[in-house]
Amino acid sequence: MPLPLILPPAAPQADNDVTERPRLWRRWPGDDWAAFDALPPAIRRRLGDHAYDGWAVNALMLWQSFRRQTGSSARAERRLLRYLDDCEARERTAFAEGFRKATGTPLPHVAAGVTVLRS
Repeated sequence: MPLPLILPPAAPQADNDVTERPRLWRRWPGDDWAAFDALPPAIRRRLGDHAYDGWAVNALMLWQSFRRQTGSSARAERRLLRYLDDCEARERTAFAEGFRKATGTPLPHVAAGVTVLRS
């Protein structure tokens, strides 16, 4: 009797992100932990509170760019914190729209009118 054909397992998915983010943003490659450690403490705290993975490499690249543009680490930090708030709001809106299209119902926390739970 021949042995059954055993196929190798499917390659694991790189992450568990099931949001609309790949359609909205480009994720830059790099060492997320090193990038996270290089960011100012206020930005690290904000990334930790972000509703989704804050993509530390992207955040570091933006902070460095904002710092060059403004000539000030403090102004760059404030600008990035505002930008992260805006990005999170866009992500929540896109995810809620995708959820409504997929299920025909509103996202439960949007329907309830509640805010994102922060730590």
